[in-house]
Amino acid sequence: MTFVRGIFTALTLVLTTLIGGLAPAVASEPTTERNRQFIAQAFNQWAQGGRTFFTDVLSPDVTWTIKGTSPSAGTYRGRDDFMKRAVQPFAKRLASPVRPTVTDIWAEGDDVVVHWDGIATAADGAPYRNSYVWIMRMRNLQAVEVTAFLDLVPYDDVIRRISLEAGDVE
Repeated sequence: MTFVRGIFTALTLVLTTLIGGLAPAVASEPTTERNRQFIAQAFNQWAQGGRTFFTDVLSPDVTWTIKGTSPSAGTYRGRDDFMKRAVQPFAKRLASPVRPTVTDIWAEGDDVVVHWDGIATAADGAPYRNSYVWIMRMRNLQAVEVTAFLDLVPYDDVIRRISLEAGDVE
């Protein structure tokens, strides 16, 4: 009888571990899909001409890091800082806004990764093309951390090549 009780106890522990190990994956599925759909919808609105992507998606206290070694790389603390020092100086040098074409979106729990290509026309008429990968950590349908990978050569080329008018703040 002790042998049977021991086997029963062992089986109970194994089943409890298996069921307990599966619970977090099942619990994160609604969060995963909700985050993926939210980001997909935000990119779709942007691609259709929307201009509120960053205010719709970013938390006011987001930490945005552009990876790389150029002057444009670095960490921006807060949505306002990111908009003022990265987005606006670039956007002011364009004749048309960057329009995204999403290649793929991956999500797992609170993490969403988007691979996308962007095209625009610079203020001097030259085309701007770039590929991006953004890794976003979401909380309550807002990105609280973003790590951005892009080819900084074409981005920096637009910044260097096109000067801002007097009064425009960089």
